[in-house]
Amino acid sequence: MRIALFILIGIHGIIHLFGFLKAFSISEFNTISQPISKTYGILWLVTFILFAITIVLNLIHSDYWWLSGFLAVIASQVLIFNYWSDAKFGTIANLIILVAVIIAYSNFNFKNKIVEERKKLFENSKAVSEKVITKETISELPSIVQKWLTNSGVIGTQTVSNVYLTQELQLKLKPDQENWNEGKAEQYFTIQPPAFNWNINTEMNSFLSVVGRDRFIEGKGEMTIKLLSLIPVANAKDEKKIDQATLQRYLAEIVWFPSASLSQHIEWETIDDYSARATMTYEETKGSGVFHFDENGNFEKFVAMRYQDSKSEMPTEWTVVATKIEERNEIKIPVECEASWELKSVNWTWLRLKITDIQYNVKEMPVANNVYKK
Repeated sequence: MRIALFILIGIHGIIHLFGFLKAFSISEFNTISQPISKTYGILWLVTFILFAITIVLNLIHSDYWWLSGFLAVIASQVLIFNYWSDAKFGTIANLIILVAVIIAYSNFNFKNKIVEERKKLFENSKAVSEKVITKETISELPSIVQKWLTNSGVIGTQTVSNVYLTQELQLKLKPDQENWNEGKAEQYFTIQPPAFNWNINTEMNSFLSVVGRDRFIEGKGEMTIKLLSLIPVANAKDEKKIDQATLQRYLAEIVWFPSASLSQHIEWETIDDYSARATMTYEETKGSGVFHFDENGNFEKFVAMRYQDSKSEMPTEWTVVATKIEERNEIKIPVECEASWELKSVNWTWLRLKITDIQYNVKEMPVANNVYKK
């Protein structure tokens, strides 16, 4: 579709160039039977240049191509109105380009909103004590959690204050979906206060762009999904079920920054030799889940009773399984995971993710990888 848009803009733009050439008697342009004054000829040239700039900006993935595209469409339509009998069918091309421009502008706004939210999140973050983690520091945790932290390599390191990571994703939006949707995501965490901001870009039916943003801040959860960055598909917030579900997600994802298990907001309880329950309470939101480990202290899975959405009457078993563990930044973490819902009729594995980059204790908000680029 992107290539088709380029071709349309290119042909439409070149037609405007011929209007300029006719005005200055450089070339015949029989499509327009009326004479074109030199004043209007300049406008035909300017419109051609605007369309050319639009193509270039789009090719280099500029966030601002929508602006030149919008100006080009306005200028073009002014010309079409003045030469309506000959040029009226150019309106169709302008309408198609205008739709693309509106979508691009919505995408631009969506990304800017996320950037502003992350700036606020970063500004509100407080540095966690920079004391080095020792065996004494973790001595009051369940023995299997101690083994996990020791095996992860956090002993002798400083506690993490914030995390930035990027992911490659595969998703199934419905239990009966056969093929996986590919996507990219990035996420920013803070530990004090506990919060995160996560955004994703994927496609529905292989061509419809879908963007989403989940966040947990001040003990509240919020989930937004938009088709083409424009049409709201889901917007869940101000709901206790969403608050709890988002907190449980945060709790599950501390496996990527294990020192957060020492947070004052998390209480641990031994289940058996290989599992422990973590209960997290922040502001007015509370949730829990069970961490499972192998005999060496490697994280295996996290299981929680979690609400799928605000309409769910009862929580559903939600499981995050580590499928690959590697060392990143000298800390051993699960770099590939799967998440699933245990439904009555089927086990729905809806997500596979791979950590492509992870950074700890960043000093300023990272320049985001543009997950919207294809």
